[in-house]
Amino acid sequence: MKSVPGLALALAALAAGSAAHAQAYQCRVPGAISVPEVRPDARARQVPVTGYTLALSWSPEFCKGREGEARHRMQCSGRNGRFGFVVHGLWPEGRGTWPQWCPTVRKVSPAQARRNLCMSPGAPLLARQWAKHGSCMVRRPETYFRVTRILWDSLRFPDMDRLSRDDALTAGMIRENFLLANRGWSADAIGIKLNRRGWLQELRLCYGKDFRPTKCDRGRYGAKDSARVKVWRGL
Repeated sequence: MKSVPGLALALAALAAGSAAHAQAYQCRVPGAISVPEVRPDARARQVPVTGYTLALSWSPEFCKGREGEARHRMQCSGRNGRFGFVVHGLWPEGRGTWPQWCPTVRKVSPAQARRNLCMSPGAPLLARQWAKHGSCMVRRPETYFRVTRILWDSLRFPDMDRLSRDDALTAGMIRENFLLANRGWSADAIGIKLNRRGWLQELRLCYGKDFRPTKCDRGRYGAKDSARVKVWRGL
């Protein structure tokens, strides 16, 4: 049986302190939703969970050049809203590795996808995150997405439009502004992933087994505070 240690207690504490909502954007869910079949692209790896990463993609950067792709229509076409940070996935971590593709017969239903599309805008994305990561945390996809939503709704984000216009923007400045918006966090729990050209791709927020912020390891921490950062606004 897969379970998250202290899940009920952690969820109750997080829900009690959650903010109204993390992002302000328009989100229009399509009328018809099809959830694709997901096939593992690597071997299953079942190892003890030591913590979690909430990976938050900066959508304008992800969508650059993908605006016309059918599989990214929900997120990138503009017909269903404009997105800022979105949930790439909630990932369980292991000691020196991570669990993935744990055996499960459960799949994401269209109804479950619909409930979560404004958080993770794409049924293929939701289906893959459950199959690859959620299956190693809990027994049911609805539980996995409930945990993810509570973490997501507990966050607030800095004014990325304002920060994007600062030619001297650094990773440290993004961390500082995130801390101003979110009490209880420390800078070493906020990972920042940049692409090779220095554009912001993701925040990777590090949590312990109790779902409280914890220090990121070097791989998840990513860009040093002094690293220059560019932020694509999608215009």
